[in-house]
Amino acid sequence: MQTNAVPAASWDRIPVIIRFPEKLAMVETYGFSGNQGEVVLEGQHLLPRNCPSDTLFLLMHPASTLQLLPIPAALAAAGIHVLCAGSRYAKNDSALIMEKVAYDLGAYIRYAKEELKYRKVVLVGWSGGGSLSLFYQAEAEAPTVRETPAGDPYDLTGADLTPADGVIFIAAHLSRAETLTEWLDPSVIEENDPDARDPEFDIYREGFRNGPPFSPDFVAAFRERQRQRNGRITSWAIDTLARLRERNDGERERAFVVHRTMCDVRWLDPTLDPNDRRPGWTYLGDPRIANSAPAGLARFSTLRSWLSQWSLTRSNVTAARNASRIRRTPVLQIENSADDAVPATHNPIVREALGTADKEFVVIKGATHYYVGQPELLRECLEVIRDWSQRHGFAD
Repeated sequence: MQTNAVPAASWDRIPVIIRFPEKLAMVETYGFSGNQGEVVLEGQHLLPRNCPSDTLFLLMHPASTLQLLPIPAALAAAGIHVLCAGSRYAKNDSALIMEKVAYDLGAYIRYAKEELKYRKVVLVGWSGGGSLSLFYQAEAEAPTVRETPAGDPYDLTGADLTPADGVIFIAAHLSRAETLTEWLDPSVIEENDPDARDPEFDIYREGFRNGPPFSPDFVAAFRERQRQRNGRITSWAIDTLARLRERNDGERERAFVVHRTMCDVRWLDPTLDPNDRRPGWTYLGDPRIANSAPAGLARFSTLRSWLSQWSLTRSNVTAARNASRIRRTPVLQIENSADDAVPATHNPIVREALGTADKEFVVIKGATHYYVGQPELLRECLEVIRDWSQRHGFAD
């Protein structure tokens, strides 16, 4: 991948492979990882040449691999040591369990300190990695989680998670559950029939007459319908799991499709939660197409995965709650003012919730989610990171 946002510099990509045993009652991912009683994690160490450092900047997203995005490469080109860490669910979040992703993140931090011999590790939580980083750091500082939201034992209190030395929250949303809920299409009446829709809330329908612009009453009703839809799916997932357990015939899990999950009044009405984003557009392109496309958020899921990463009421990974639990770690929060993925309301909520006294907030004016075609704004972001890092002893 080549991008005009990344300056040329001398650094190397070094494969990182981490293995550890884990007994699983059920295999969740297709392929080698996990099906032999062993979890295999794959990452990339972006190592600048002739630039020694005792600090590693670690980027992890629950489901994506980040090593080809502009930010990690720009950091490495600036002489910053970077590790892009893939979870056990890399590129496939259909069965993803957030508690297990947090454990994977802990494995990378241990590897960085024990094997790579870095003295300090800074988490860079970009996009969906932001809420993951806050969840991990909260659990590392004061662990509480002993089971998944589905009730399966998974004890993070005994996982000996190593706290990161700093956290950077950049172009990041509140959580997968909260973001999905704000994007669920509230017009869907029947989950198994995406054509069964309430025309009063089908904002992408030809001839829709209730906006944009949308009235406050309509937006309030729209949001309530979205929360109700998330709640219905959550209740169905809980009830179905209970039936499977009671039946005890070998079926432990069930996969399903969630239709129409990229629907938000903000994308059609730029006066709602305004920022500098492009009207009628999302980070996945035209929202009318993204709403039903295979790449839509939470399109394919399982019962346990829904409860862990997408359920508004059950997921452990909600940014404000976890941000309030971080008490002793410095946090840099960077918001992109033209972000076409992260809603403008999310960053202020995190900023207010952070429990640490050492917190800074910066807005990159005009920056989109990916900094596509914005090399000058990427450099501005990088300068913010370097300045904060130098003041906190994470960079020379």
